[in-house]
Amino acid sequence: MITIVNYGLGNIHAFTNVYKKLNIPVTIATNKEELINATKIILPGVGAFDYAMTKLQESGMRETLDNLVLGKKLPILGICVGMQIMANSSEEGKLDGLKWVDGKVKKFDASLIKYKTGLPHMGWNTIDPTRDTKLLTNLKSGSRFYFLHTYYFHCNNKENEIAETEYGLHFTSALNFDNIYGVQFHPEKSHDNGVQLLKNFANL
Repeated sequence: MITIVNYGLGNIHAFTNVYKKLNIPVTIATNKEELINATKIILPGVGAFDYAMTKLQESGMRETLDNLVLGKKLPILGICVGMQIMANSSEEGKLDGLKWVDGKVKKFDASLIKYKTGLPHMGWNTIDPTRDTKLLTNLKSGSRFYFLHTYYFHCNNKENEIAETEYGLHFTSALNFDNIYGVQFHPEKSHDNGVQLLKNFANL
């Protein structure tokens, strides 16, 4: 059962709609008891790093998630800020992250961005897979996804990166460490490519 963590952030119903159209069982967890039957987990997120960490802590699901992800090794997919809070820390805030993946969230250097769009990085951009992974099955270099962010995940171990995207610099747009996956973009807003990625996660 794919379980979407609802701690007050993210496009919860957009994910459920995709999975219902794919005839893949999905449920929403708003407390730790509703996480018990999960076999795969989606951790969405929008907004600021500290706010996301605070909301997750207040939800009462933080410890259970640690047990499921680090203990039972259930596959988990972090989306946008849901991926960023997997890091050790962020330049955006003062709170510690989940520390599931060794890295730090950094702010884009606006002086490097030559596009009129500037910050935030908003809209469609392409990804370039950097190593083979089942999460990116049937998604080739140049596949387009929808982004909305001002900060990016810097992997301290480059081997944890599975895709990169160029926006002033080449940053990690998808990562994988053991059973932990994350994407900076929003698959739930990325049409066919997003549906393919969410289907791939269900098939891990």
